[in-house]
Amino acid sequence: MTLASDTALDAPSAASGTPARRRRRSAGGLPGSRVGYVYVLPFFLVFAAFSVYPWLDTAWVSLHDVRLSTYHHQTWIGLANYRDLFTNPYFWNAFRNTFTIGVISTIPQLVMALGIAHLLNYRLRGRTFFRVAILMPYATSLAAATVIFLELFDTRLGLVNWALHLVHLPTVDWQGSKWPAQVAVSTIITWRWTGYNALIYLAGMQAIDPSLYDAAAVDGASRWRQFVHITIPGLRPTILFTIVVSTIGAAQIFGEPLLYHNGKADGGTQGQYQTLGLLMYQQGWVNDRLGLASATAWTMFVIILLAVVANLLFARWRTVRELR
Repeated sequence: MTLASDTALDAPSAASGTPARRRRRSAGGLPGSRVGYVYVLPFFLVFAAFSVYPWLDTAWVSLHDVRLSTYHHQTWIGLANYRDLFTNPYFWNAFRNTFTIGVISTIPQLVMALGIAHLLNYRLRGRTFFRVAILMPYATSLAAATVIFLELFDTRLGLVNWALHLVHLPTVDWQGSKWPAQVAVSTIITWRWTGYNALIYLAGMQAIDPSLYDAAAVDGASRWRQFVHITIPGLRPTILFTIVVSTIGAAQIFGEPLLYHNGKADGGTQGQYQTLGLLMYQQGWVNDRLGLASATAWTMFVIILLAVVANLLFARWRTVRELR
């Protein structure tokens, strides 16, 4: 092959110029602009250091007999920590408590948030004030909120029992009884997170086309029918997001039951509101069994993963069913 033929073969590339060379470089390299990877690199470095590494290290520790006081002396025991965990009645008690507290705190929380967001979406006087005010519980310290609710639910001097006495109802042991104690803990969670979810719903409502409401009003649709047939379908992705986030939060409940029992990790005198997060803390930092605590953490991760996948599959099933 002559120099002329080589030149002829290279002519199209020369004619195409820089774009052709860029295509050749990108064929074996990363797609898109490399500057973008530089921008996102710090996040993934921090994510790897503070999320991926602890995640893998916890999995490794869960397969060893590890004491918090002698962390570097680890003895390989395989799946013995998981066997001990699943045969421990405290684990199943914490599992049931986590589920029930999660249900009785998440459902009222999301329903009330949806209603509050719907009201704030109207043109009210002082609307900005109300929008800021509903976020105040979320900004309040968890410790301060729990102290206030402890006073409210005090068996002898609490405001709740005083109100029950006024209407001639029997007083309730809000700390010693199982279901009242779980309701009290769920009330703290609901109070803190309802405003946060309401703002998310409100942002989603404002993204819905206003002409849909105008057309529905012209057709004579009431406010309730507009809410059911326009707002709820328009908010479906937002509702799914809040359900997933609330499910993850419910599986990780820790601070409320810990502070509700004055910082003790046993979840009440009978373990009536001991959650999985609280049990993990008790095993690792109270009972000095870090391997068992790591096994609990990984079990919680799998439970959260299954719950999220179940929510997504249910949402997909509803969508497919409505499209048929």
